[in-house]
Amino acid sequence: MIPIDDSPIVRDGKSLILAMDHGLEHGPVDFEAVPEKLDPSTVFETATHDAVTSIAVQKGIAEGYYPSYEDDVNLLVKLNGTSNMWMGEPDSAINCSVDYAAEIGADAVGFTVYSGSNHEVEMYEEFRRVQEKAREYDLPVVMWSYPRGQGLKNDTKPSTISYATRIALEIGADIAKVKYPGSADAMEHACKAAGDMKVVMSGGSKTSDYDFCSTVESAVTAGASGLAVGRNVWQRENPTQILDALEEVIYEEATADAALEATE
Repeated sequence: MIPIDDSPIVRDGKSLILAMDHGLEHGPVDFEAVPEKLDPSTVFETATHDAVTSIAVQKGIAEGYYPSYEDDVNLLVKLNGTSNMWMGEPDSAINCSVDYAAEIGADAVGFTVYSGSNHEVEMYEEFRRVQEKAREYDLPVVMWSYPRGQGLKNDTKPSTISYATRIALEIGADIAKVKYPGSADAMEHACKAAGDMKVVMSGGSKTSDYDFCSTVESAVTAGASGLAVGRNVWQRENPTQILDALEEVIYEEATADAALEATE
């Protein structure tokens, strides 16, 4: 972990990462309700919102679309990822090097680690190489810390999420992206387990405006440094409105009720 408050991907100590690696991880199914979002430029436009501190995409999307938005968007290049057609133990192919991410303008890099998978040892070794190379470029490293595997029955159990944040701290991440563990108390413990490292909540599947904002409020109140979100923003008819509300909740620490009322 290194201090990253002066990094482009952090604003006032907080982060809102707009993730759009779903085309690889989930496939076109995530765009069925919003077919216009199959065009990555529409999500890059959304990422120009002041609340968004970076957009997380795979190498091909970064190559093709970031040059048109480099003055308005901070780039987080996801270095690994696997399709939803993969049926084996959780694993994630390395699709981009740190060197190449830096060459195409990355402000940070992201890497998924599936602790608990039969591939855990290999993934930790891969993360070590990524983390140490990223230090050469002063690039923050965001770990998608997702315990998962055949021996893990509940990947959002409070003790599992706390373990996920601690693993990220122990092996050198600067931000850990984790799932919400179900309560403010559990999130608070997960953040304490992370020490001084930043923790952001994974956005997950689309829910109502209020349910989503209230969960983010709970996470931020518990000590989370923000959010890494995809579907709960760009699957909405009006992503700007939900980002306006999230800006209030994350950076101003407003309640979900107050934030949504202010943005109606």
